[in-house]
Amino acid sequence: MVTTKPFIDKMTAAGMNSAVIDTFIGYYEKFLAGDRGMLTHDTISPTSEDHVEKYENLPEADVSLFSTLAVCKLNGGLGTSMGLTKAKSLLPVFPGDSENDDSISFLDITINQLLTIKEKGKVAPKFLLMNSYNTEADTLLAIEKYNLKEYQDIDITFTQNKYPRITKADNTLFQPEDEQKSWNPPGHGDIYTALYGTGILDKLIDSGTKYLFVSNSDNLGATPDSQILTWITNEKIPFLMEVCRRTDMDKKGGHLAQDHQGQLLLREVAQCPAEEIDEFQDINYYSYFNTNSLWINLDVLKERLVKHKYRMDLPLIVNPKVVDGIDVIQLETAMGAAISVFADSKAIEVPRSRFRPVKKTDELMLYWAGVFNLDRDYNVVLNEHLTEVPTIKLDPEYFKTVDQLHARIGKNMPDLRKCSSLNITGNIVFGENVSISGDLIIYGDEHEYVLKDKNLEGMIVCNSSRKVK
Repeated sequence: MVTTKPFIDKMTAAGMNSAVIDTFIGYYEKFLAGDRGMLTHDTISPTSEDHVEKYENLPEADVSLFSTLAVCKLNGGLGTSMGLTKAKSLLPVFPGDSENDDSISFLDITINQLLTIKEKGKVAPKFLLMNSYNTEADTLLAIEKYNLKEYQDIDITFTQNKYPRITKADNTLFQPEDEQKSWNPPGHGDIYTALYGTGILDKLIDSGTKYLFVSNSDNLGATPDSQILTWITNEKIPFLMEVCRRTDMDKKGGHLAQDHQGQLLLREVAQCPAEEIDEFQDINYYSYFNTNSLWINLDVLKERLVKHKYRMDLPLIVNPKVVDGIDVIQLETAMGAAISVFADSKAIEVPRSRFRPVKKTDELMLYWAGVFNLDRDYNVVLNEHLTEVPTIKLDPEYFKTVDQLHARIGKNMPDLRKCSSLNITGNIVFGENVSISGDLIIYGDEHEYVLKDKNLEGMIVCNSSRKVK
């Protein structure tokens, strides 16, 4: 007979607090009852425009309100899909001179943005990092150079929780020989429980903090914005999600929707039935996607947590995995899904410049190639010679990892200032002094080809017997 006791015993032995245990058991019982977190088209509809504010309509900023704000970066990812083994936020986005070790990482940019605000005599937001058990040690070591104890009294880092994995065959506790493999990250929806359980939530409120701005550490467009803060403060908005218009690049990500009562909600692809995937990916039907940048009223958050015994009860995400050849289930939640549990929650359509994630080497190349620069305030800005961001698509067989990108392009990064798009298939290596104009498509095979033409455009075909331009 399936029982919750093994899970409770395991989490208790690991020293987890009752709020985390109760939250997981609540999700586990929903899972046993058949809840798979699915949201079907007969229960939701596209978001009405009156639910979405426009960034250009925001009021004049009151910068003094930064004293009421805390900025939290989700810092739990290792970037394993890019071949990384440490916190992804430590990856150099602007490589710099290797001899002088002046590279600048995601984390460097975020911290320097806040330090710059403070140095200008303005009241700076507080700063938090939600780490995972995989990233805490590396991150603490990396931020030592900033001596952030002088920046604020509240701890900079806190660690998200972990959930026990479930054996898919019989829904019982998964118990591999390697204890670490028995746990899974609970998704960033855990942030609410983690804020409470670590005491950070109460410390923020006691310090006069009213709002928390949360975003991914690899989204370099997600910066503290005094205009948004001023608006949500004036309007007393409990929960705000930043959204952008969907394009073909965004069709597989979570989209904004609403239920029949008009309550906003977030649907991830894992919550969409297979027969509705085409509709899910219809960017004209579901027009907005979640940037995963959220603004949360901390008093309202605490009130809700207390009322519901410190459980958020977010929509469930059931994530199947294979560990040591065994099918397992991971129960997860998304923090943006909290938009459905706050009455009067809102969304705001922001410029695409506030959504600049680096999920693959395709996006990383843009920074390494100088498409983006840093201004004096450490904000990421488009190179002055460009009017729009080039579209990059690199062959994942040869360019998936950071090491692969560095080996094939890193030493001789091409000039992209006149490039509209670059699409590479095959084992292509760039030589010195290469520039790209317009739309360039390069076809190759498994053989290594070094491109040395000074200016490349149009289509280039490479194979073992010829090179045709």
